[in-house]
Order: sequence, then structure tokens, then C-alpha cells
Amino acid sequence: MRPFHLVLTAIVVIIELGVLVRAIVRPHREPASRLAWVIIIVVAPVIGTILYLLLGETRMRRRRFGQIVDAALPRRAPEKATVAKLRRSAHNAPFALAQSVNRIGPTGGNSASLAADSDSAIDGMVADIDAAERHVHLTTYIWLEDGNGLRMTAALVRAASRGVRVRVLADALGSHRFIRSEHWRDLKAGGAEMRPALPFGNLLRLLLRGRVDLRNHRKSLVIDNRVAWVGSQNLADPQFRIKPRFAPWVDIMTRWEGPVAMDCQFLFVSDWMSEGGEDISACLGERPHKSSGGAISAQVIGTGPIFAYDAMPTCFAELIHSVREELVVTTPYFVPDEQLLYALTSAARRGVRTILIFPKRNDSHFVAGASRSYYDDLIKAGAEIFEFRPGLLHAKTMVVDRTVALIGSANLDRRSFELNFENNILFSDAGFAAEIRARQDAYIAEADPVTAEEVSHCGLSTRLWQNALAMLSPLL
Repeated sequence: MRPFHLVLTAIVVIIELGVLVRAIVRPHREPASRLAWVIIIVVAPVIGTILYLLLGETRMRRRRFGQIVDAALPRRAPEKATVAKLRRSAHNAPFALAQSVNRIGPTGGNSASLAADSDSAIDGMVADIDAAERHVHLTTYIWLEDGNGLRMTAALVRAASRGVRVRVLADALGSHRFIRSEHWRDLKAGGAEMRPALPFGNLLRLLLRGRVDLRNHRKSLVIDNRVAWVGSQNLADPQFRIKPRFAPWVDIMTRWEGPVAMDCQFLFVSDWMSEGGEDISACLGERPHKSSGGAISAQVIGTGPIFAYDAMPTCFAELIHSVREELVVTTPYFVPDEQLLYALTSAARRGVRTILIFPKRNDSHFVAGASRSYYDDLIKAGAEIFEFRPGLLHAKTMVVDRTVALIGSANLDRRSFELNFENNILFSDAGFAAEIRARQDAYIAEADPVTAEEVSHCGLSTRLWQNALAMLSPLL
């Protein structure tokens, strides 16, 4: 063997050994995931090494995405009265844990309303943009050039034309067509400040970031620090023309007024500055012109791959552990980690009525197969599973004992847990929780129950497919 080949071989072996060691010692990874990566790197060294460099870690430059920006932003003092009120409740633990994520505590004095459907949510957001006086801050994952997408575009142009500061973050992957469109250019020309979130750049930049598929999945609209819209909806028609055979997309959006809107603003400011936008932290010192007059205790949870622990699944699991009588969950994508699966099965086994609602037809065959691999364990534990018929149920909700609920952008899957930037609101209020619970009942009315008999009659090939996908989930 020539000296050049010897040197090249030695370099390759050193790189492979370095990647193997990193896969073994990397912190904050489940043992199953660590073992799966080690096996792939050993069995297929070259391919395994390349896959690990592309998909194995979430290395991100601290200054761009992380804790430095967040740490420098001003935070309001904790509301002692709200904290004391929650401490007296049976569901205090999830709020206490959530505060450790962004160092944002629960607030009282909030009011909220639930949009009737996706089109009504767009109507409400457009009306609030048209009433804006100081600034409109929008974060979205998917933005389409359809009816609802262009209605939002027109509203933003109108706001910018009358002197309102319009700032928009749209995910570089989810909104890639819109970002390249004339409408994006029109918004810029009209005075709106537009930035793609997590732009791809060159291959070296992607490798330095660690994973090529990290995304900003947040969906929020914050206006004048007074109003915030939070939920599952992208800027698109329910017909979702890029995937029409799964339509309609069935979403849920909530409109908030009160201090929680300021905390939603905190997440936008952090994202905006992390993406290279100017320092807009002064927005966090501006107070809304009037109080909401509400009585809901609410808390913002913003998670992402910059955190030292898996904040989103931990918050989900803590909320599930707090359940006493009933738990109802809706999510389009269900690929739980171990702690979340144990929390769900434990809740069902201890007598909690545990209801899970998923779409019958999923736009991801991978997720559909992996999700159904967990049905047997859940049903044997006593959980009830329903599959929604009319379209793709895209709502992400969790209602606990009809008094506490969580709503936002995060799915119960590993992408939301480990790779995506997500935003949710956790709240305590029997009245508003009842509204969301009623919406869940409407989903159940159009869903088919999954029986133990159906699951047991799955063929061997189906079970092999589903379980193989579930085995791969820790890698992805």
C-alpha cells in the first residue's frame, strides 16, 4: 500500500474512532439511542460516521442560538400571588418544572378565547394585525401562497404601510417556497422586516451546526405586547394544497391577552436576535395600554435543542404524572420517548381515564407506523385510543382533570422533543380548559375507537414494520 493510502486510511480510522467515542460519551442521550449509533458506526463505519455527523448531534453556536441571548434578555419578577395560588393546587409540579426551562414563571390576570376553526383563526389574526399600533411579530413554520397565506400577507403589508414595525420569522424549510416568492419580496418592499429561521447556508455550516434538520416549528403572533395567538396552525388553508389527499388539516388556535402575551414576546425577541436580527429587547419593557381583566393563570414554555435536558418531554411527563382522574391528548405525530410512554401507561394503570386521539391517515408513513407500534402497550395498560377520520388532526392539546391544559406547537414525538424549537402555553383555568375539552369531544365524535382485538390481529409483517420503525426512532 502506498504511503498516501496509508495516511488516508489512518485519517479515516481516527475520524471513525473519534466519532464512535463521541457517540458513546455524548451526554443527555438515552442508552437505546447511544447503542443504536454505536452499532451503525461499527457495522458500517464510513456510512455510519457520515450519518452521525449529519444527524447524530445538535451542536449549535452558543452565541447564535443559545443561552447567551436568552440570559441577556430582561425578565419580569415572578408573580408571588400566582405562584402561591398554584402551590395550593394539585397540579403545581408542572408549573414549577416549566419555570426551569426559560426562567419564566406563571402569570395571573390572563384571558383567552378559542377560534372556531382554522379560517376563523386567520380572521381573528388579521383583525388584530389591522388594529396594531406599535409592532407585529410573527413566527411561523409553513407559509403557503393560498387564500389564508395571502390574507396574512396583505394584512402585514397594510400594517407596515401605516408605520407599524412588522417583523417576521419563517422557517427556512417549512416556508421555503414562500421565502422565494414575490410575496416575500413584496413584504420586504412594503417595509416589513423578514428573516428566514435556521437558513441552510453551505454544507460546512450545516456540519458545524450538527444536524441538517433542526427547525423552528413555533407558531405565534404577538401584537403590541397585548395580544398573542398560539396553537398548531400554519399560515395555510385547511385544504393544505401541498398535501391535499390528507386534507382538511384540523388545527386549534388560541388568542391570549394579559401578561402571558409579554412572555410570548420574550420568545420572539430571543429568536429574532438569535437569527441575526437587531436588538429589540426594548420591546420587553413596553407595557400594553390596558389590562386583559382575565383570571387565567398561564405560563409560556419555549423549548429547543439548545437546552441541557429534554425539556419538552419532561414537562409533558410531569403534567401527566399530576393527573388524578382524566387525561385527554391530541397530537398528529406520536413517537414518545421512554419517560413519556411510561407516564402514559402508568396513568392508565392507576385508574386515570387516559384518552389519546390521533389522525387515522397520517402524512408521514414513518410516524404512522412507529405510532401504532405503541398501541398494544397503551391499550393493555387501559388507555383509550381514537383515530380521527375526516382529515389530518393537527391539533396539539393536553387537558388534565378538566382544569389544567397545555396547548401549542409541540407534538408528542422525538422531533419536537429534541430537534425543533417549539412554543406552548400551560394554563390553569376550569372554564377555558372546558372549552378545549369540548373541542376534544368533537374530535372523538368523528373518530373510530381502536380496539384490543384490532391490534392483536395485526399480521406479523405489519408488526415487524411498525416495531422496526419504533426501533429507529431514537436515531432520528
